[in-house]
Amino acid sequence: MPDFLAAAGYGGYVSPIKFAVFLILYFGWLFIIDWVHKDAEAVGTKYIFWTGVIFGVWAASGVVWLLIPVFIIGLAFYLVATGAATISYIMHRNSIVPEFQRMFTPGYIKDMLLGSIKKKEPVASYVFISANNNEVPVPEAKTPDYFGYKAAYTLFNDALYRRAYDVVCIPTPQNYDVVYHIDGVALKQPAIAKDQMDYLIRFLKSLSNLDMEEKRRPQKGKFTIFKQGKRIDWELTTAGSNAGEQMRAKLMTQQNITKLGDLGLTVEQLDQLETLRNAKKGVFIVSGPKNSGVTTTLYTLLRNHDAFLNGITTLEKQVSGKLPNITQNTFALGDSGITTYSKKLQAIIRMDPDIVGVADCGDSETAQIACAAAEGKLIYVVIEEESILRALGKWIKLVGDKNKAVECLLGLSNQRLLRKLCEQCRQAYEPNSDLLRKFNIPAEKAKVFHRTGKVVYDKRGKASPCDNCQETGYFGRMCIFETIMLNEHLRNAVKQAKSLSDVGTELRRAKMLYLQEQGLMRVIGGITSVNEMVRVLSKSKEQKPTAEEQ
Repeated sequence: MPDFLAAAGYGGYVSPIKFAVFLILYFGWLFIIDWVHKDAEAVGTKYIFWTGVIFGVWAASGVVWLLIPVFIIGLAFYLVATGAATISYIMHRNSIVPEFQRMFTPGYIKDMLLGSIKKKEPVASYVFISANNNEVPVPEAKTPDYFGYKAAYTLFNDALYRRAYDVVCIPTPQNYDVVYHIDGVALKQPAIAKDQMDYLIRFLKSLSNLDMEEKRRPQKGKFTIFKQGKRIDWELTTAGSNAGEQMRAKLMTQQNITKLGDLGLTVEQLDQLETLRNAKKGVFIVSGPKNSGVTTTLYTLLRNHDAFLNGITTLEKQVSGKLPNITQNTFALGDSGITTYSKKLQAIIRMDPDIVGVADCGDSETAQIACAAAEGKLIYVVIEEESILRALGKWIKLVGDKNKAVECLLGLSNQRLLRKLCEQCRQAYEPNSDLLRKFNIPAEKAKVFHRTGKVVYDKRGKASPCDNCQETGYFGRMCIFETIMLNEHLRNAVKQAKSLSDVGTELRRAKMLYLQEQGLMRVIGGITSVNEMVRVLSKSKEQKPTAEEQ
């Protein structure tokens, strides 16, 4: 074959690899042109202008690339030209959209690197229901309603995934701080930009049938979410502040506990409280600090009685759940002729029920009415206090007559809620001798304790969080109690005691276990951790009796 024919063979003038790179990058740019066209139209800017600019740069830089004899220089020119055009558009669109819609900002890139921008489930599987029981359709894209809808969808989808029952959004000068309450603990979440929050609050207020223009006066409403066929009810509260409008969404939980055995009582405690089923008169005090589950305990004690054979009624400032076949009364200042909580209780007593649940006893008049009614009725009274000892002291003080207060008393309980360790990621360890000595635990009874699991990393060094507890280390809560039932011997001992310390001594002689001892039993059993027990009980250490109590 002649030399000139060999030189003209395939591949003599064109490199297949370089040509393939050119085609991929050149025609791959068509996807960028299509995205710019759709995005510019959606954000309300000059989409024809920007599409023309991007298309022109693409076409011109491609031609220049072909004309430059050195392939690598042509490639660099093409990438710089098209990249500059794309960056110019992104900078323009970011300047006209809300902060949370901006792309390729430092925060956006950080979220991508951390993997927090995840593929969400289809919006169609997640439905908002308004206060008027109407299904809310997905609003038209890129409208204020759509921004609010998407912000609400993202927030509540995340809150439910993390098992939050309370979502609080607090305005600050820069943005909104977000706090989830999970298993009784407040956990701070990533902040939300103010412009995004404005859309969110407006959407939720419309959903809850609230006044969207009122930003100072407190408002309260309700809305519902249907997710995977499950109805989830929320209560929305908004109120103004110096920094802006704040928002709180609280999950409306149902009271599902119906048996005493489901409360978390020990066998001995369950036997004690079961005796109340047959009681016809007297007072039983349910005590504990706020958010310790006393309302659930009150409801369960009431449902322990046969509502068909007994007339059962309650007096509450706010109903936390519906009790079948039980009359629930709510105190409100607007009640005709009734100006105080105690007068409302007196009116209920006159209706002659067999059993009364008083959900809040914090004044002398209410306590005295309940004490007097206990001569012929069974009265359950809720008192906010840190221990049985202090609840007993408060009851005696409110009634004003020690003998009367103690004579009608059947017993008392006090309680706390502890988070339970996640069974899927908890870790066992051997407690040191100092820890056992501190809590007076024999070494042979506590060879192994458990604590929250440490973060596990895969071979690439990427964290693998626990899907069950979402990295909190805990899943769900349980209740621990200290309980005591009074007999004649204890009543006489309390009457004769000169101080609460003396009463405490008598309760110990009656073999009452304190909350710390009950908590240690759960720690030894691997249900909770030492840190959790200390966290909860250190908030309400036994206070020394005041001179007045003594």
